[in-house]
Amino acid sequence: MAELMNREEFRAALEEAIKGKSANQAPFSKAWATGKLSRAHLARWAENHYHYVGPFADYLGYIYARMPDRYTEAKDFLLANMYEEEIGGDRHTDLLIRFAEACGTTRERVIDPDNMSPTTRGLQAWCYSVAMREDPIVAVAGLVVGLESQVPSIYRKQTPTLREKYQFTDEEVEFFDLHIVSDEIHGERGYQIVLEHADTPELQQRCLKICEIGAQMRLLYTTALYYDYVAHELPLPELELAA
Repeated sequence: MAELMNREEFRAALEEAIKGKSANQAPFSKAWATGKLSRAHLARWAENHYHYVGPFADYLGYIYARMPDRYTEAKDFLLANMYEEEIGGDRHTDLLIRFAEACGTTRERVIDPDNMSPTTRGLQAWCYSVAMREDPIVAVAGLVVGLESQVPSIYRKQTPTLREKYQFTDEEVEFFDLHIVSDEIHGERGYQIVLEHADTPELQQRCLKICEIGAQMRLLYTTALYYDYVAHELPLPELELAA
């Protein structure tokens, strides 16, 4: 039977659960970071990504509603995160649509759910399921630690390429700049909530498992984008050779 880990041990275990499963390892991410994608490929990414991140405030809302009232700081974090997503300045999905339009697609195509792939639909459904059904602390581990905390490391590799290779303007890539900063803060707050409130061996193990699954889900989603939209134009051997 697993024993209760102290905060340092548990933090290391959470990080290890994600390690090696980053979406940076997906061929779509590698092609993006090395400037091998076309603007049309990036448009397909945006059309899919909208349906994953667009409901993020909804996911957090379900967790907020079920978070015990005594966990005041955790509830405050979730509420602040929802506020930032929706009304704390520019709506994050509007920034994503701005980028999508710069790639050549339209707002209408982005918001149309028929334009997301089956794998994206699966990731969205998984997020809703975790938010609505899991223990709230486990849900924070899955969605904030397993998914959201990855974002800065992913976008730090991709955003310079958007400016240098594709010549997007600062305004057009604001979505990425914003999330490099905000999701680093959100990810760390997620870690702190899980470290504080996963206070039994069983709860710690559930948090570790869902972090691993969350990282796998994002990696699967990003990998599917390559096979759905890029592979016929840029086969893996060519991508690996170019990298």
